[in-house]
Amino acid sequence: MTQEETNSLSRPHAEEPPQAASRSMGPHASFEAGVARPPQDEGGKKSKQFKRDKRDVHGWVILDKPVGMTSTHAVSVVKRLFAARRAGHAGTLDPLASGALPIALGEATKTVPFVMDGRKLYQFTVRWGEERDTDDAEGRVVARSDQRPSADAIRTLLPSFTGSIQQVPPRYSAIKIEGERAYDLARDGETVELTARPVEIRWLELVSNPDPDHAVLEAECGKGTYVRSLARDLGRSLGCFGHVSALRRAQVGPFGAETMILLEQLEALCHRAASGEASLADAILPVETALDDIPALAISRADAARLQRGQAVLLRGRDAPNFRGTIYVTASGQLLALAELDSGEIVPKRVFNLAGLMGRAARKKG
Repeated sequence: MTQEETNSLSRPHAEEPPQAASRSMGPHASFEAGVARPPQDEGGKKSKQFKRDKRDVHGWVILDKPVGMTSTHAVSVVKRLFAARRAGHAGTLDPLASGALPIALGEATKTVPFVMDGRKLYQFTVRWGEERDTDDAEGRVVARSDQRPSADAIRTLLPSFTGSIQQVPPRYSAIKIEGERAYDLARDGETVELTARPVEIRWLELVSNPDPDHAVLEAECGKGTYVRSLARDLGRSLGCFGHVSALRRAQVGPFGAETMILLEQLEALCHRAASGEASLADAILPVETALDDIPALAISRADAARLQRGQAVLLRGRDAPNFRGTIYVTASGQLLALAELDSGEIVPKRVFNLAGLMGRAARKKG
């Protein structure tokens, strides 16, 4: 039941109905410009459906996704609240998981790969004694055991699951087998055989043993790691079986607890923005927040004009940078492009057009 994986909308159940995430969008809902409420005639009846105008919104909203909502549904809700033209997320969280779901709006979608490649921090609960076909609480029990591991046995085992390890993804995952998603094949009753692949688990710790049936752990994982598989494999190695019964993602790349916002808070901000008491920009982090680990380079307005046309720029003189690699370029304090730098030459790879509503929120302190 994780994300971790950017590619795991892996449930054998139907997605929630749309009304589940539309709590505050009743007949009197009203948001900032571009998000209109349904028009009514004088008798109070709804008149013809009113199509809301979309607008350009650029930046990151780090939603603290609630349990029970799919990542796709969460993106659609945020996109609707902002009346944004484009939106996407940087790493799936399964419906039973909660926590950080980075949602990119507008030009921020060009920076999604940098977030997906970043570290991911999880806290998860393993339920011992049962292995399930989905490796989480939603699946069918496929193996049972009366054995329960001690805290010492768990701690002794954890180092063998740290570092670069081989991991078999869950059968209910979005990995493709001959063009078909594994979870589609599993739902159709077909046998799904996935091969092990290398993943990186930077650290793994036992947090607590609330009772003999459960253990709470924390892990920092690299791209492509499945926490569900980790719980399954721990249970097998301990001889007691296990599956994930709860999962929370605490961090994705540069986005942690200090950047998250609850859906209820976001909806409330939209209502305040509609009455002029707040601005939606206060809930959006700037696009470049996703590029914290990349060097930044400021250039002149003349050079910026060339980059905006997709042309390379050659910097000369003693102030010219003498390194090579990926950078992001700014001009007059504004993000301009993602580029490759080599021997003083800047070659633009992705140029940003930030006209419209831009994020201006700052990370919360402490």
